[in-house]
Amino acid sequence: MADLDHSQPWLDALKWDADGMIPAIAQDEGGRIVMFAWMNRDSLLETLRCGNTVYWSRSRKRLWRKGEESGFFQQIKSIRTDCDGDVLLLTIEQVGGIACHTGRESCFFNELQGDRWVPVDPVLKDPKEIYK
Repeated sequence: MADLDHSQPWLDALKWDADGMIPAIAQDEGGRIVMFAWMNRDSLLETLRCGNTVYWSRSRKRLWRKGEESGFFQQIKSIRTDCDGDVLLLTIEQVGGIACHTGRESCFFNELQGDRWVPVDPVLKDPKEIYK
């Protein structure tokens, strides 16, 4: 991909929050939402440069390459923004089929049933095997 820098007009057109972040929703090509994370300018530019998702980890306070520990990378297919320019929708190919650190296909596996949250999607791989 082309050399990208922070002064790109398309980058300035996005509505970044006060911390310089924008929410990013990762959706597989079948339309399933697999995760939500935050991006800053550096992570979005690095995502475009390398072709795999790179997020900003608020807990680690650094760029986080999805799959850097697990091997379950997300290859970018397209990037869209909503009508307000304040949310990104990333269409991705989830390499290995696991997006969640719990070993599930999606981070959105809990369903409200009555008065409690119930995990409704199976664990595909034990996290102890993923994160050795």
